[in-house]
Amino acid sequence: MIKRRVFMFCLLVSAFMTLSARAQTSVWIVRHAEKDMKNPSDPDPPLSIDGQERAKELAALLRPKRLLAVYSTPFKRTMQTAQPTAYARGLTVQTYDPADLEAFAASVLRQHKGGAVLIVGHSNTVLELVEAFGIKRPIEALSDDVYDYVFNVAVQGNSIQLLTSQYGKLHRTAAPK
Repeated sequence: MIKRRVFMFCLLVSAFMTLSARAQTSVWIVRHAEKDMKNPSDPDPPLSIDGQERAKELAALLRPKRLLAVYSTPFKRTMQTAQPTAYARGLTVQTYDPADLEAFAASVLRQHKGGAVLIVGHSNTVLELVEAFGIKRPIEALSDDVYDYVFNVAVQGNSIQLLTSQYGKLHRTAAPK
């Protein structure tokens, strides 16, 4: 009887470890939505009407995903882009410092293994974030008028894949390779 219980316990632990090792972590990375440029000297502009609409479209796009966390830099435009997605799930938007993206990426993978997260960044940090997760950037740079890319980094064990797509009102006709 005891041998059988020990065997069953070992079998359960083995099955759990196998499932944990196969669990996929999905990291959704986007640039903030369109910002309001009525005051060009404002260093922290809010979203424009178009940007507010795009933020809602992002929340709709990610609705079927089981997000565990939503991250944003502390700027109005990134927070306002993240908020509809976080609100729909009862989550609080957590801020991150883009100064050390490799450490942030490692922390995200450690804290949310097997789950999904959204990270909202800027034109000069989004592709660097993709690289921090171990993927070659799919395009050289994001221009100032491009807000429609969504990068999904999928990590499963030692395998890392990137799916690039677009959402909302498109600024380009095709997603990069």
